[in-house]
Amino acid sequence: MKKTKKIVLVVLAALVLLAGGVLAFAGNYLFRFALDPQFGGMIGSYEEGDWTLEGDSAWFSEHSGDRWLTSHDGLELHALYLPQEGESHKYAVICHGYGSIPQLGGRFAARFYDMGFHILAPAARAHEVSEGRYASMGWLERRDIVAWVDALVEQDPQAEIVLFGVSMGGATVMMTAGEADLSPQVKCVIEDCGYSSVWDEFAVQLDEMFGLPTFPVLDAASLVTRLRAGFGFKEASSVEQLKKTKLPMLFIHGEEDDFVPYWMLDVVYGACASPDKERLSVPGAGHGEASWEDPELYWSTVEAFLSRHMGQAGN
Repeated sequence: MKKTKKIVLVVLAALVLLAGGVLAFAGNYLFRFALDPQFGGMIGSYEEGDWTLEGDSAWFSEHSGDRWLTSHDGLELHALYLPQEGESHKYAVICHGYGSIPQLGGRFAARFYDMGFHILAPAARAHEVSEGRYASMGWLERRDIVAWVDALVEQDPQAEIVLFGVSMGGATVMMTAGEADLSPQVKCVIEDCGYSSVWDEFAVQLDEMFGLPTFPVLDAASLVTRLRAGFGFKEASSVEQLKKTKLPMLFIHGEEDDFVPYWMLDVVYGACASPDKERLSVPGAGHGEASWEDPELYWSTVEAFLSRHMGQAGN
């Protein structure tokens, strides 16, 4: 009897160790697949020749210059900067999406430039030529955007700044909006199809791509991320940051978005504590496609919002 009990305990211990090992492997794999450019998963290492720049993106890349910033944790971060030829104190900080590069935001840069804005388009950590071992889905980038804003204000004490971002960039500007030390010279924020939290977004993708449940797989990946990159998926929350902001906010989302699901628009809009907030739903638009699906509605809404919060910015 004692021998049988001992065998059972050994088998159970072996199963627990095996399950723990499998879970640790799965958590580490998902972490690297999603956030490690060197792994070759969702974010590839940057090679300039890998990107085809056409139209506004080629124009933006050709006419902009380089800006550099050392982050609070010692990373060298890159941005493209396109100044107005005439006098202007209006600045648009344009944040790109997951796995993308600032140059591909030329469509947005051109429109803001035509409205009289200087353009600053930072490359997120571990994207383009910005340093960083891992991407952080907007969470650590929120502190980088605070620093980029401070650099603009130091350059121009009269600066009036709008934060604008699409997808991961949208989440980045929402997360930035809740920072207590964000310069008051940020006058408003526009986010397009940003997610409610990193946890929520990865839960959607875990189901869509792998058919796996959040528990315990996502919990394991979040723990690995905390240990290796310094943050957890639930901590990286647009919702919690929006509860702390009073900035005027414009939320935009395509109704056919199934990558950052449309229901997240209700979540982030509802969480926002700002007394001055607006939302725009674009019928027929998939992820990041709102400005393409109905450009007249999109840009008329953006320009009207800017005109209310940045003088004649929308004219």
